[in-house]
Amino acid sequence: MKRSTWFILSGLVAALLLAGVVSNFASSHPDGLDSVAREGCTFDADDNITGGTCMAQGEAGNQTEDSPLADYGLRGIGNEFLSTGLSGVIGVVATFAIGGGVFWLLRAGRRDPDRDKQAA
Repeated sequence: MKRSTWFILSGLVAALLLAGVVSNFASSHPDGLDSVAREGCTFDADDNITGGTCMAQGEAGNQTEDSPLADYGLRGIGNEFLSTGLSGVIGVVATFAIGGGVFWLLRAGRRDPDRDKQAA
């Protein structure tokens, strides 16, 4: 196996493991942007704003909340661990396929006509 193929495959396997398994152990607490947007407001147990003034009051609904991969999970799968892992794997495979396709197209467009004649 060529060295470049080995490198690409090992990177793909590492990304699949990270997305499929390790992503389930990410923090469930708000990230920095969410935390800053909520500063100055008070929230009830259902996470609704009950008072104060903050950026989160102007927040609009998520336009992708009905998509199959919304909220870091796969809709229709009841097991949260499996749902999160599968959505990560789907994301990695889609990204790899799109990136690989773009590189393949770029490489095919730069073929050297003289080299092709010599190979024939």
